Amino acid sequence: MKYCGIDLHSNNSVVSVLDEQDHVVAEKRLPNDLEKIIGLVKPWQSELAGVVVESTFNWYWLVDGLKDAGFTVHLAHTTAIKKYDGLKHSGDEADARYLAHLLRLGILPTGTILEPEHRAVRDLARKRMQLVRSRTAHILAVENITARQNGSRITSNQVKQLTAESVDAMPLAGDVALAVKTNVAVITTLSEQIDLLEKRLLADMKARSDYTLLTSVPGIGKVLATTILLETGPIDRFKAAGNFASYARCVDSAHTSNGKKKGAGNTKNGNKYLAWAFVEAAVYAMRFNAEAKRFYDRKKAKTNNVVAIKALAHKLARACYHMLKEGRPFDVTRCFA
Repeated sequence: MKYCGIDLHSNNSVVSVLDEQDHVVAEKRLPNDLEKIIGLVKPWQSELAGVVVESTFNWYWLVDGLKDAGFTVHLAHTTAIKKYDGLKHSGDEADARYLAHLLRLGILPTGTILEPEHRAVRDLARKRMQLVRSRTAHILAVENITARQNGSRITSNQVKQLTAESVDAMPLAGDVALAVKTNVAVITTLSEQIDLLEKRLLADMKARSDYTLLTSVPGIGKVLATTILLETGPIDRFKAAGNFASYARCVDSAHTSNGKKKGAGNTKNGNKYLAWAFVEAAVYAMRFNAEAKRFYDRKKAKTNNVVAIKALAHKLARACYHMLKEGRPFDVTRCFA
């Protein structure tokens, strides 16, 4: 058998093909051209156990292209791969060979390759989050300007209602008013685009039964349900609720020895969007659900606010796993028993 590893970069890739003894059969740095990469590994296709591609920011085109060409493709979980710290030399060729080496040994940490259609909708939801963050920055800028000029800060909802005419009516100097108008113009444009994306996402989510299940959870509305559903993907890829909670970054990360803490683990290992969604859900659940509030208060009395919120997020993450797995709506008694 042969094993292929590809060290993927922004504009080129190093492709290495190894045999059973880790000897290099073929190796070359190529531009990010699908035909050229396939052309290099094509002679070994019938013998290849698989092709490993790094999970970098730009892997879609390469993984999809290789799969369409009939190759067995593995997406390397880069944050879970740690090379020997004592290596004297490391480079792109060594990295590509190491990916193939891990595949040969059967110890390659891999990520899930979602279908292109699912990734497209998920990335649309991420684009919405990006626009919301940008809009928030401009809203805060207007709030800060008015606070500096008038001694009092207007609310974010008031900022969203501002127009060029209403800014002219404010007691502001000409240049200050112009600065506010530029922020207001950007806020208006971003709000229009956010509304457009939300309508598109909602139209897609309404057809999914899992979406209705998630909105039955206290603290989870339309936006959070969309984020959780799209970022989770097929729930069957998680063996247990604990695996899902870990993926959502809702579990503690620590290294211990002889009962003593020796440091923290990889806290960034997981999905940052799910982590955000479940913390947001915990904050809302605590405010509007009595059982969630009691659970939060018990945890806060023993620890602190941050730990209590994270513990509640963990509860909601585990509940969502069982709901999606079993196809049942939220059961508050089962969640907070």
